Amino acid sequence: MATESTRDEAHPESGPDGTATAGTGAPHGKSVSALFPGKTFISAVLEALDTKYRMTGTLVQRYLMRAAMAGMIVAILYVTNFGLIAVFDGIPVGEETLIGIGRALGGLAFGWALVFIYYTKSELLTSNMMIVSIGGYYRRITAWRGLKILGLCLLGNFLGGLLIAVLYTMSTIPDGAAGEAMLAATEHKLAYVAGGWEGYGDLFVRAVLCNFMINLAMLLIYNGYIKDDLTKALSMIAAVFVFAFLGLEHSVANTVLFTVVGLNHGIDVLAALANVGVALIGNFMGGGLLIGIYYAYVNDDSHYHPVSEA
Repeated sequence: MATESTRDEAHPESGPDGTATAGTGAPHGKSVSALFPGKTFISAVLEALDTKYRMTGTLVQRYLMRAAMAGMIVAILYVTNFGLIAVFDGIPVGEETLIGIGRALGGLAFGWALVFIYYTKSELLTSNMMIVSIGGYYRRITAWRGLKILGLCLLGNFLGGLLIAVLYTMSTIPDGAAGEAMLAATEHKLAYVAGGWEGYGDLFVRAVLCNFMINLAMLLIYNGYIKDDLTKALSMIAAVFVFAFLGLEHSVANTVLFTVVGLNHGIDVLAALANVGVALIGNFMGGGLLIGIYYAYVNDDSHYHPVSEA
């Protein structure tokens, strides 16, 4: 794993905010930091990667605990989302209901899950997909170690969700209208698997867009332009709102939902595993490639050689 000294060697000329500065004048007087404005973002991501690398090497138990906390947060806030949907679906307006308002409010409530995960320093698989991909691009991590980080994170997310799901079996929370909303959502998600290639394609696209939005928010957080916590929180809430309201597919949220529903009502395990498997691939495409690799390349100045004008 790279140390701080190797980071300095890779970018020997850097400004106080971590962005690279030009050693020679760039065309039209533009500095390298203007041409590659995401250097702070890349530096912050690589620093986060270094922490994950160390924890999955010598502090695996604590890393799993951080990931489990993220799973617990998702399990509580996702059920809150369905609770709000159920409440407003029960309010009739003519021949319709206020389910649309319930979905909007549920999405906003669920958006706080990402905020809680970020500020508790918990580990969420989908945002780690972006971090590991950027680390791989800059050769700060091997493919095997990247898979280890993601695999342990998924395991921890599942165990945290499982703990809350077990607690739900001892309560009436997953019963009634909220339970019916979760069952309906589960049936809808598993219908993608039963829909053949067309269903799998729909699921895949929804998973790509889901993690694109999640990591777009994390891009805003890590790039250093947003200074205040309120704007950071609103960025994360907005991203999760889009995925929840549009019915996009999040592998960890689906894993938690299927676990809750499975323990309380039963579920087709193979269909659930197929859904999560496709969602994982789509999430990696959206967060790891469309955000991670995309911005790693856009901000890579290693092959940039400014030409001075005569």
